[in-house]
Amino acid sequence: MELLHLVVTIQSITEEHLMLGILTLVDITMVLNLLIMVIIGGYATFVSHIDLESHEDRPDWLEKIDAGMLKVKLATALISISGIHLLKSFINIEHKKPEQVLWQVVIHCTFLISAVLLAYIEKMMKKPAIN
Repeated sequence: MELLHLVVTIQSITEEHLMLGILTLVDITMVLNLLIMVIIGGYATFVSHIDLESHEDRPDWLEKIDAGMLKVKLATALISISGIHLLKSFINIEHKKPEQVLWQVVIHCTFLISAVLLAYIEKMMKKPAIN
């Protein structure tokens, strides 16, 4: 719907509205990719192994995914989506309340710190035991 709206109004919208529309399309794409990643990764991790070795479109991350890595990938995707929303707010900053933007930055930083901690914990758990 957003793409159709952009195509129809491309001649009459401002550059700012065009950038916001493109960022919305990127955001929608990232959310859909996140959904697909969670569905496929969750199924492969918790239900059954998916045999895709012979398929040319096999995602590389699928062969080395486990529950911990799936959490890290999910957190990374959430940071990307949050970053897109933050960028949209910065582009449209004159229509935003300062406290609203501040909360978006705080939430984004919380996602970022959480993802770094999850990745660090996952790395520490993967280290081989020293005898």
